[in-house]
Amino acid sequence: MTLRLPDSVAAWESPAFPATLKRELEAQATLLPLQQELSSGSVVSGDRIEVMVIAAEAEPVHIHARVGIFFSGIIAGCSCADDPTPVESQSEYCELLVSIDRATAAATVSLDD
Repeated sequence: MTLRLPDSVAAWESPAFPATLKRELEAQATLLPLQQELSSGSVVSGDRIEVMVIAAEAEPVHIHARVGIFFSGIIAGCSCADDPTPVESQSEYCELLVSIDRATAAATVSLDD
């Protein structure tokens, strides 16, 4: 699946851009590379993922945004009936770089190391 952000492209240079980008990224959260950014869990949980737009700038071909992602991870047990491991979510955070093609609205997301 390709990440597409057409509403964000349309909202560029308007006050609605941060909220629009946030909404579109949260709607497509399963496509974000969050598994690689886990620090205390072993699996990204299905809990709500929240996006915070940190900065954004544009050039003629692309819009570039740095976003913070608040999400949860869990330490997965063996799922056995007698497994004593509690399934408790751990708060996680990472920053991602989003590059949106202004003509096609196709977006690439990379880790902000």
